[in-house]
Amino acid sequence: MERSDPFSSRTEIPVAGGALHVARTGRAPDEATGLVLAAHGVTASLMTWRTVARALHPDVCFLAPDLRGRGRSADLPAPYGIAAHVDDLIAVLDDAGAARAVLVGHSMGAYVMARLAAEHPERVASVVLLDAGLPLPRPAEPERMLETALANTVMRLSITFPSVGAYIDGWRGHPAFATAWNDDIEAYARYDLRADGGAVRCVAAAAAVQADSEEMVLDHATRTALERVEAPVWLLRAERGLFDDADSPLIAAGELRRFAATHPWVHIERVPDVNHYTLVMGDGPGPQRVVAAVEQALSVAQAA
Repeated sequence: MERSDPFSSRTEIPVAGGALHVARTGRAPDEATGLVLAAHGVTASLMTWRTVARALHPDVCFLAPDLRGRGRSADLPAPYGIAAHVDDLIAVLDDAGAARAVLVGHSMGAYVMARLAAEHPERVASVVLLDAGLPLPRPAEPERMLETALANTVMRLSITFPSVGAYIDGWRGHPAFATAWNDDIEAYARYDLRADGGAVRCVAAAAAVQADSEEMVLDHATRTALERVEAPVWLLRAERGLFDDADSPLIAAGELRRFAATHPWVHIERVPDVNHYTLVMGDGPGPQRVVAAVEQALSVAQAA
């Protein structure tokens, strides 16, 4: 079944160096029963949120930007980094006239939203973190880990494909989407493209991806932001990893147990039968669990 585009409007928000591309579903901010601001992952785009946005109540205003260096915001210049994303998202809230919002972040976006909530508590009603955001200790060999991860990511961003179809086929063959592929995932993949001569490649800026990745691993303020968040927090953890692998979830079971034991006020949900991607996209139970958590966060915010 072909799924409609849930985003009823798109706009450009003035930020440092240019304009941030933002999509909206639901009511206008001044007419909505609640406002949700969502941040995607390190090489993703606002199209991450198509499935979730469509399922939210139409009275809710859902704002989904392409973060600096990605999607239709790919040409925004440096400085990159998590602090730059926080500044950009505050500009989105200001443009919407929103005093506070429910913040939702997936993957890298979880660290962005945790830091926004920690540094601007007056702008935050509640926070929903999706498969990331835990305040983890600095790795024993962070430079070596980063070197390997960034080498693979930057190489992937630089690969060109002879056609749009070839690029889509590459995503369709990804293990994460083997049983979840639908029009929303295909729209996500198509949106990701930029012409490069007679070929196509991913539009994400390698310099932005590198800066953000380094901060998630090395920057103390980013890695530990969740410890300073005062708003109610929901944390959803996918049971499988980037490649649908059961033995390598992004949040290891032991890490989650330790976090839960010392943070009993955080609402934690372990979501079965999903991986890092299908927690938020595609056919499967993940997006509905995300919607349920967002609706709970909205309810708590409205009651406060």
